[in-house]
Amino acid sequence: MALFMNGLTRRHLLAAMATACAIAPLPGQAAAPPLRIGIIGSGKVGSTLGGLWVKAGYQVMFSARTLGNAQDLAKSLGPLASAGTPRQAVDFGDVVLLAVPYYAIPTLGPQLNPGLKGKILLDATNPFAFRDGAIAATAARDGAGATTQRYFPDARVVRGFNSLDMSAIRAQAHRPPPLMAVPIAGDDPTAVKTVVTLAQAAGLDPVVTGNLASSLQYQPGHKGFELQDSAAALKAALHIQ
Repeated sequence: MALFMNGLTRRHLLAAMATACAIAPLPGQAAAPPLRIGIIGSGKVGSTLGGLWVKAGYQVMFSARTLGNAQDLAKSLGPLASAGTPRQAVDFGDVVLLAVPYYAIPTLGPQLNPGLKGKILLDATNPFAFRDGAIAATAARDGAGATTQRYFPDARVVRGFNSLDMSAIRAQAHRPPPLMAVPIAGDDPTAVKTVVTLAQAAGLDPVVTGNLASSLQYQPGHKGFELQDSAAALKAALHIQ
């Protein structure tokens, strides 16, 4: 066998192989994606989605009104999970998941928007009239996507994961094909593409419905809300080609 390959000496080749082995994941392990995720809220939505992303190899920082709750959750998920304040989660994340009651948005907007400049804000919230008061009426009229964007004007808002019950996601994520579909909408194509990747990592089948305004189709009170079915069925229900 020749001791040279494309100009590399045997020593250089062995060094390159050693480097590749150091970078490559161990058998059965996925390489950790470089994307980092900050989560605002550590309830059912934050813990379910964050847990799926940690299992997929992402670094996730959880935050909550009480830091201890976020710390307990992070500890239960292992070394890829951490805890911090909402502002720390915003600073940490390349993508920030908004997983709070909708009534909290007017308060969180002024606090967190400056740190979200240019970042993806994945809005998994839902407005409910019985709980959220006046802002729920605004979101019902204007669409939750447009309303959230109004409070976070510097962020690239993408609506997603709000239409499915978290118990269904926990039970159905990574099921045999056809995977359960999740609708996604946003005005920034690059941001939408990133969220599509996160949906796939969570074991779901992403369906892009269009721009942010199109997310009205799957907020409470509309036919795409809580539709637990395949991508084909979701597209048929929402008349997506």
